[in-house]
Amino acid sequence: MKAAVVFDLVQGPVWADFTDPQADAQHTLVKVRAAAISHVVKSRTSGKHYSFDGTLPFGVGIDGTGTLSDGQRVYFAFPVAPWGSMAQYAPIALTHCLPLPDALDDITAAAMANPGMSAWAALVQRAAFNAGETVLINGATGTAGQLAIQIARHLGAKKVIATGRNPQALASLGADECVVLTTDDDMLSAQFAEQASQQIDVVVDYLWGHSAELLLPALAKHTPAGSSIRYVQVGSLAGSDINLNGSVLRSSPLQLIGSGIGSLTLQQLLQATGEMLQAAVAGKFTLATTPVPLHEVAEAWPLDNSQKRTVFVVE
Repeated sequence: MKAAVVFDLVQGPVWADFTDPQADAQHTLVKVRAAAISHVVKSRTSGKHYSFDGTLPFGVGIDGTGTLSDGQRVYFAFPVAPWGSMAQYAPIALTHCLPLPDALDDITAAAMANPGMSAWAALVQRAAFNAGETVLINGATGTAGQLAIQIARHLGAKKVIATGRNPQALASLGADECVVLTTDDDMLSAQFAEQASQQIDVVVDYLWGHSAELLLPALAKHTPAGSSIRYVQVGSLAGSDINLNGSVLRSSPLQLIGSGIGSLTLQQLLQATGEMLQAAVAGKFTLATTPVPLHEVAEAWPLDNSQKRTVFVVE
């Protein structure tokens, strides 16, 4: 069959022949309709993600949408290595296939699944978010952050605060408050302090890095007495490491929580994805996409950006 395959970590994925997968008692073959680029997929493709096992060549992609042999439309995840989801067919455990709502098309579902899962898992499973709480999305202008705002609204957030580097993009997100991260450190710390003083219950952080170094002390110092904060670290787009004085954690009811592969089981991640996809219809979640034929993977791969989700379509 044809698939997006990585033979060289520097070169990236190419459209090539790859060994046909086979079904067995535990796995079915999904005829793939669409699969999207995500930060996890890009990181794995370059060999930098902690889940990459070093085996070459391998098929690209960890999830997508497609049909089973009986024609049922499904979202699927975690193909059996070395196959990936960006292929004509993918071998998938039966328990890793979820029915898709009729009102959600293949491209939109494939685009939303990974970023929507990260937001849903962070808010629902890791932070135990409650209706009426205030949430801050650190790094809200990317696709995951955009969905996190919509999901927080759907879950009944009282107030949503969005941060990002692009003022125009921030203004279009529909958040109650926006914090522009390109402001100088003193002003940015003051804005974080002001928001913290009004109570932030949950932070979903896609950035980490310097903004976290300013945000965490502001939360510890200015959050109203007796109020707890669940700080969920999801991504590290602004840097993998931070400097954090231990007193920040000792002096406040701040819970620092991770959310991702490892802190959640595969079944928990699938559950979060399924719940999010079902909620997408009722919540009218939207996400900008760039559909591309899969055979153009080599040309389209370096053009992907965080503002629109590149979705490869199998023709």
